[in-house]
Amino acid sequence: MIACPLPLDRYPQILLAHGGGGKLMGQLLKEVFDAAFGAGAGHDAAVFSPPDGALAFTTDSYVVHPLIFPGGDIGALSVYGTVNDLAMAGARPLCLSAGFILEEGLSVATLWQIVQSMQSAAQICGVKILTGDTKVVERGKGDGVFINTAGIGSVPRGLRIHPDQVEAGDVVLISGDLGRHGIALLAAREGLELETPLESDLAPLHGLVADLLQAGITPHCLRDLTRGGLASALNEIAETGGVKIAVEAENISVCEAVDGACELLGLDPLYVANEGRCLVIVSPRESEKALEILQQRHPQAARAGVVTGRSEQKRGLVTVNRGGVSRLLDLLSGEQLPRIC
Repeated sequence: MIACPLPLDRYPQILLAHGGGGKLMGQLLKEVFDAAFGAGAGHDAAVFSPPDGALAFTTDSYVVHPLIFPGGDIGALSVYGTVNDLAMAGARPLCLSAGFILEEGLSVATLWQIVQSMQSAAQICGVKILTGDTKVVERGKGDGVFINTAGIGSVPRGLRIHPDQVEAGDVVLISGDLGRHGIALLAAREGLELETPLESDLAPLHGLVADLLQAGITPHCLRDLTRGGLASALNEIAETGGVKIAVEAENISVCEAVDGACELLGLDPLYVANEGRCLVIVSPRESEKALEILQQRHPQAARAGVVTGRSEQKRGLVTVNRGGVSRLLDLLSGEQLPRIC
């Protein structure tokens, strides 16, 4: 990693003055953010030329703890998370904004590591971080750093990927095994020692979506499996699309470390967050080809279930079958795990 250009012997931690609009703030912007992202616009807004066709626009905020975890950090998460949201609309990511809320006392070396991670993730995704903002709050009023990102992507003309496109008979595919992100963060935060070391599944998904589109496959719906995991994503799609979905638990891959931790802690892996997994709902005639493409990236990708029909009701739309016994897979009233993305 490139050494931080800010003089850490003089300012090893974030001070309130770094958010005060004076010399220290200018130094922080120039020697940390501009040095990492190469923005340096010196103006209140970045200007770029959009491509022809439709644009997708999304925003998200990241409050993960710990800031650096096995398999990633809040910087990479903020880039990949926003890129993945664009990808779920079939969009090719173009550019991002990044807003930082820094807590007084945050190590500048840690901040530099985070922004370097963001820039590396942006390069992997082929996007630029064009503009941003920085605020500093008093010690105890934050959690080190919070990041908000917004992203813009280009959608191929005529493409519509949305829950209202889902039809009876469609096949539900999952791009890989489940639960790694949530359990890896929980273990890091609580100091749990797992028999098998576990890393987050944090990864960009735009390449996978591009592979599907280039193969002539038009997904009816895509959804990344973040907060609330697979179960919440299925329920949201079922309610919005007005359909019923049935999944087979035996077809869903959960690694041994995640399964053991969930059993020990009383968690259901179908509700645990992921940051590099998505579900793909396609027509039956495209399902085999789509599954082959998914398995080229993740051998654990699988056919998880089917859309069984349409429904007018708002609850009880998703069922899971395990060992011949079917039960409702409903939304949780709260969250299994706090602050995981």
